[in-house]
Amino acid sequence: MEKTMVLSSITLECGETIRQVKVAYETSGTLNAERNNAILICHALTGDAKAVGDEETPGWWEGLIGPGRYVDTNRYFVITSNVLGGCAGTTGPASLHPESNTPYGADFPVVTIRDMVQVQYELVRQLGINKLFAVIGGSMGGMQVFEWAASYPEMMEVVVPIATCARLSAVAIAYNDVGRQAILSDPNWQCGHYYPGKGPVNGLSIARMLGMITYRTADLFEYRFGRRLKDDKGDVTKFDSTFQIESYLRYHGQKLVDRFDANSYLYLLKAMDSHDIGRNRGGIKKAIEGIQAHVLSIAISDDLLYPADHQEEVVAMMEVAGKNVEYHYIDSIYGHDGFLVEFVKIGPLVESYLNEQYVRVCKQAAAPY
Repeated sequence: MEKTMVLSSITLECGETIRQVKVAYETSGTLNAERNNAILICHALTGDAKAVGDEETPGWWEGLIGPGRYVDTNRYFVITSNVLGGCAGTTGPASLHPESNTPYGADFPVVTIRDMVQVQYELVRQLGINKLFAVIGGSMGGMQVFEWAASYPEMMEVVVPIATCARLSAVAIAYNDVGRQAILSDPNWQCGHYYPGKGPVNGLSIARMLGMITYRTADLFEYRFGRRLKDDKGDVTKFDSTFQIESYLRYHGQKLVDRFDANSYLYLLKAMDSHDIGRNRGGIKKAIEGIQAHVLSIAISDDLLYPADHQEEVVAMMEVAGKNVEYHYIDSIYGHDGFLVEFVKIGPLVESYLNEQYVRVCKQAAAPY
């Protein structure tokens, strides 16, 4: 069930303070008497709080989470919240400024992954939970997972970063900037103050089209579309001819425009760009030294955005630092989007690790002093 909580204020890394932060969140399952079965799910770039959803609106991770599923809500109390800066119920650029009562637009302060995690931390504490059992997420959600482990090392037993990174690479920043420039160059962006208009729909659509190319693999595109035309009678020598792959990208571009705010897209891309758990902590190795949680790291083959070797490098650092870490590499034709699709491959790994660690936690709690 999706709910809303209002936090009094949040001071961001940039030094600015946002008053009356509204947070949209979803909970599934029941918090047990020991209050040690709570799992926080962190969403990706254009996700929202509906990870589990319901019969009318299935969640974006429904194949992984739910009653009797790999993250079993009959056993765990699952929380998901929409991130700060988003546009699905949590305070973001389209929200009304409490003083002017008009949308923030581009006057909304720059937020970071660390700021998002701070809001999640405050939400969890307001829910009366002093310690999470696990924090799980993929892509931008995985960045939040890494930041949780570094920012609040005593706040969880387990972290599961999937198809993600401990800091954004140069090539990922490059992809983000091309998408960003598509939005900024759209005349309808109007310096971020386009409300109540539709805003830079063409720019956002193009940004999403680029994103879709990076989310999947060349092999998958070739298998699904090849050089086939949308209309078999089309003439490839005509400008108005459309290949099926073009139609696919345009469809997903329009689909995002119908549900997502362009300003939020810009702010979340910038948050990803700044992501680095070693920032202001003496570097990644130093940040890793402070991690206390048990770590299940899962990478996906042919992930164009977050190649497996990036996670493997972090896992190697954790092993050198003596951390409790387990690593798995998933082979998938879906590439980066495998974390949203390959439930049969990812699910059993997550289920087994969570259940094993939950038994450990319960035994520790029952052990005599």
